[in-house]
Amino acid sequence: MKGCGPYIVDEIEYKNLNAEMNQFYDKSFKDVDEVKPLTVEEGQICVVFSEELKCWCRAVIKSIMYCTDHYQTECFLVDYAKYVFVKSKDIRVALEAFMRIPYRAKKCRLFRTKPVTLRIDFCEDTAKIVPARRWDSAATRYFQNLLKATTQMKAKLCAVEGNTFDVFLYVTIKDEKVCVNDDLVSKNFARFEEAKENTGTCADYQENQTSLNAESLPMKIVNPAHAFRPVLFQEKIPTNLETGLAVSSSFLEETYERSSTDLNESTASIVKAIPVLPFKENRAVCPDRLQQFLNCDPLKTHIIEDDQQSFRNLSEERDFVCLSNKIEPSSILETAPLFDGLKKELTRKKFLGPNFTESYCWPAVARGCDVVAISYQGNDPFLYIPPVLTFLQSGSCYKALPNRNGPLALILCPGWKKAHLVFDLLKTYERCSRQLHPMLIILGQNKEEARSVKIRGCEVIVTTPYSLLRLFEHHSLLFCRLCHLVLDEIEVLFSDAIEQVFTILDCYKKAIITEEWEYSPHQIIAVGTRWNKHIPRLIKEFMNDPYIVITAMEEASIYGNVQQVTIWVVQPCMNSERTAVLLKILDFTHNNLQKVLVFTNSVNEVEIIHKVLKSNSIFSLKIHEKSECSLKYIIQQWTKKYSSGTHVVLVLTDDCMQSLRITDATCVIHFSFPSPRIFGQRLHSMSDNFCNVIKDSSVDQQYTKARSVILLTENNNTCHALGILHYLQHAEAEIPPELHDFMAKMLEAEEDKKFSRPLCAYLKTFGTCKSRTVCPDRHQINLQIDVCQNIPDKIIQTPGCVTILPLHIVNATNYFGRIVDKQKDQYTILAEEINEYFKKPSNKISVKNVEKLAFYGLCEKTLFHRVQVLEISPKEEENLFFNVKIKYIDEGRTSQVQSYQLLHLPAEFQCLPPQAVEFVVCRVKPIDNEIEWNPKVTHYIHHKIKGKLHEAKIVHTLGNTAWVDPMVRVTRLSDLKMSVNEYNIRSEILSTGLGTDNPEHITQLQKLSGHIKVLDDVKNLEPLSMKEDTAGPKNVSNPQNMSIQENSTENCNSSKITFGDHRCDGVVAQTKETEESTLHQHICFHPEIKWFQNEETVTVKVKIASVADCKCEFSKEKVVFSACSGDKLYLADMELHQYILAEKSTCVIKDKEAIIVLVKEKKGAWCKLLKNKNPQVSLDFEHWEDFEDKSPFPVGTKKLYCPAAVTEELVESSEDSETESDE
Repeated sequence: MKGCGPYIVDEIEYKNLNAEMNQFYDKSFKDVDEVKPLTVEEGQICVVFSEELKCWCRAVIKSIMYCTDHYQTECFLVDYAKYVFVKSKDIRVALEAFMRIPYRAKKCRLFRTKPVTLRIDFCEDTAKIVPARRWDSAATRYFQNLLKATTQMKAKLCAVEGNTFDVFLYVTIKDEKVCVNDDLVSKNFARFEEAKENTGTCADYQENQTSLNAESLPMKIVNPAHAFRPVLFQEKIPTNLETGLAVSSSFLEETYERSSTDLNESTASIVKAIPVLPFKENRAVCPDRLQQFLNCDPLKTHIIEDDQQSFRNLSEERDFVCLSNKIEPSSILETAPLFDGLKKELTRKKFLGPNFTESYCWPAVARGCDVVAISYQGNDPFLYIPPVLTFLQSGSCYKALPNRNGPLALILCPGWKKAHLVFDLLKTYERCSRQLHPMLIILGQNKEEARSVKIRGCEVIVTTPYSLLRLFEHHSLLFCRLCHLVLDEIEVLFSDAIEQVFTILDCYKKAIITEEWEYSPHQIIAVGTRWNKHIPRLIKEFMNDPYIVITAMEEASIYGNVQQVTIWVVQPCMNSERTAVLLKILDFTHNNLQKVLVFTNSVNEVEIIHKVLKSNSIFSLKIHEKSECSLKYIIQQWTKKYSSGTHVVLVLTDDCMQSLRITDATCVIHFSFPSPRIFGQRLHSMSDNFCNVIKDSSVDQQYTKARSVILLTENNNTCHALGILHYLQHAEAEIPPELHDFMAKMLEAEEDKKFSRPLCAYLKTFGTCKSRTVCPDRHQINLQIDVCQNIPDKIIQTPGCVTILPLHIVNATNYFGRIVDKQKDQYTILAEEINEYFKKPSNKISVKNVEKLAFYGLCEKTLFHRVQVLEISPKEEENLFFNVKIKYIDEGRTSQVQSYQLLHLPAEFQCLPPQAVEFVVCRVKPIDNEIEWNPKVTHYIHHKIKGKLHEAKIVHTLGNTAWVDPMVRVTRLSDLKMSVNEYNIRSEILSTGLGTDNPEHITQLQKLSGHIKVLDDVKNLEPLSMKEDTAGPKNVSNPQNMSIQENSTENCNSSKITFGDHRCDGVVAQTKETEESTLHQHICFHPEIKWFQNEETVTVKVKIASVADCKCEFSKEKVVFSACSGDKLYLADMELHQYILAEKSTCVIKDKEAIIVLVKEKKGAWCKLLKNKNPQVSLDFEHWEDFEDKSPFPVGTKKLYCPAAVTEELVESSEDSETESDE
């Protein structure tokens, strides 16, 4: 290879190396165990014997295959560029002495030569050559044939990039020299790529020889005794291995693109020498699966992302821990109290070692002790699964137990979803342990199901409290062998199933009293993210001197009985007011030593407070980043031995806490409001004075050594304040009345931030949302968004039985489908026309420029659908086609398709609005306080109802959502001229045993519809406006705009208010704490409006009796009418479809109506009055006959053709409806 220089090692050195390896490994056949690896893994570097070459060769293991009495490995010989299969007996450890020269095989690629491929556009019937990521098979075959025919081969090194040589390859064929790079380009197999600025030259790399030397890819090669220990357990060993580069292949691309650390980790493991070595898939433990189960801590509810990250990593920054008993933590996997097989498995999965909380929990759990662990990561099952599995390996501990069927360990989870996660983790790590036969048991209310459960041989059960008690009714010996009881997410268990949990604890306690348990382990483990007021009872009545581990310092302060005091400062802007409050707090009456920390956010506040304290003869210290006092002096003064009754006050900023490391303060005053990130750090300053009220029952709950005082004002950061206030409620601290009002305002403000969000799915499905404060969606009606969409007006006005066709099943009670017209279904007519239209090949016109939110046709099997584009993925440069996310507007489901599959949809097929309606079955919800339906119920309902016509009664409507009760499948017997109710959906759900009655469902929805948010100023009542707005539909008559509301989530669609008497009450929807508070209400009504037109004017009749204080404002494109009638205020803010002459338009008041005459700017027919649809606006047919011949409305026709400029809503024929929409 020309131009290589230092990259080539003399051939003699490879021959000498080969001779030395053969001599060493042939002579060491007697001591094979010394040079034979303990374990073998993919990517491992070793020495193997090649039957084909009859010699020992350096190799990298690619894959491993098991046989009956041994296993075979596929290896890549790094000095011969060959793949061979080697038996396990022919694998040896690669000694350091044999790894000093680079690999002989080099990985090369053709310099600046990139592959191309032929791309065919079936729609345009064209083909062209475009760049590609991979070489075509034809190009590969041509290249191979070229090499086979060559008599001489040379390569010129042009550049080195990473681990790859870029070369010009020259071959000699029949005495003719050919450049392979040029030849591939000339044959249209490749293209030349322009040179990059950062591409190095051969000269550049010769100057920096380390780019291909051993140092460039350092790899730890140790003596055989240490070669196969995990990297975590190895001592630091000098690295001087030279690593070469391999010939181009998919395997070595993957191998050498990894860092040396990855190679070491994959090479290393801790496996004992056994006949058949266990090999596991190399998959890292992924924490993302646990994130959906992380309950948002109140302190982390409304904080910015940086604060959230800092808050979660608080324990890592300062390693805060509160312990009831001394525990020696195990911070590395090597010393962790886990059995070897589990350590191997964790090492294979790239487990980095126990986190801070796990380092304290694992030793206690592995000893069989009772444990209570509260941590920010308290809902991670890894807090207990590894040590429990370790304890279960010791079979001798359970020999005294009765020889019956029953589990040794029981894991109680708060819901079926978390139970599935825990069970999956158990199945994953059970592979490396003895057979435990874990079972996941989720039972409904059907007794037969519980009776049929068999638990023979099962040693671990994962379930929920409700399911366990149902099982216990039919298996009375369930607790006879139970040794380990795990309570996962203890705070949720106590919140949702406290009676069931304590019933289970009582049963467990009774079971272990017998003599058989004297020499058997009995252990209770409770883990969670928050301290709960019922945990002390759990500890006192059911645990034996438990290890309490709390790494969330806010929760430790509750456990430590810290007195939480909140003081409302009336005049927050006045420093004198705040300092006066501070002096009152420091009016000491205790005779004990008082050490007080006053925390502020600024240097200026420190100086002011210090000066005020000195002027009031209070001994105080101060420290901040600009302070003249040395840190050493402050620590000396603080740690002095003071007599009883002495009061020491230290005023400081938060950045000084880390350096001072104070833990013996008796009081912390938050003069400046704390952010959640540092709130726990401040409380940690009192950790030495936390009281263990569980051990010392004589401690007076009213008097505590430690006290935390928060000065709260209206100027505080709302996000932080709300989190702290939730924490104070959780701590059951006394909150002043002013603070309750402030909290109500903050909660209202938080809800207002969600005002443009979709309506909460849980609110629609069950009538309530359990996580209202953390739910991202809206929980109140927004008139700008909540406009009727796809539900026919006549159904809203006269609710009754309708025929519905479920097409997309979201869950057991939530579906998308269509309302089918019994007399004349317009969609059926349209679907026939669409399919008839696209049968002609000439009509299948592919879309060239795909636009977001536009409508297209799509062929699915043999049917054509109307779809709307929701998202367009970024186009890849080498791809002609790209993925788009679409929604089937007549079915409600979404999908991903290729852009070329979208077909042009003529305007006449877009006239009919989207037909997909969301249906919710009422008065049924999941059992056991679950918030999601069990997949078994959803699967059962899916197969039962999808694509079948059902009869349903609509009892409530909001926007595109219709609540139905009942929903029945009716079978018509034509011969007998009768119908039979085949099944009722609600009854079917209840029959599964996994659903229960929800009588408050409709009541909650009606209550929601009665509380409508409107603005205070009548002149600015934008929610009643029909103008365009980003939060509302831009043009409800246009199906494209009507579907915008549905795009955010499939389950949370925009809502609509059924006006009834058109009343809108302005009561803000709030959380349970503030829902009942009386707020100022604003009541407005939308009048009934009828309109007709001639060629020059539009006449609008506003139906209001006894009109008073009438006001009508005209503009070019808008009319705002307001009037009073008795106690009622009427307002109609109308954004017109076309322009008018405002100066010529008039308003006249008659007896029971106001008549508005609008003069058109351009003569001609209007196909609708308003831009946006309003159910209170309709045509006046009494005055329509004069203009009927020129009407643009296609009344009573089968085919619907609309003007291209305006997309109209379908107008039903006069046979079906007496009045028609304005659109």
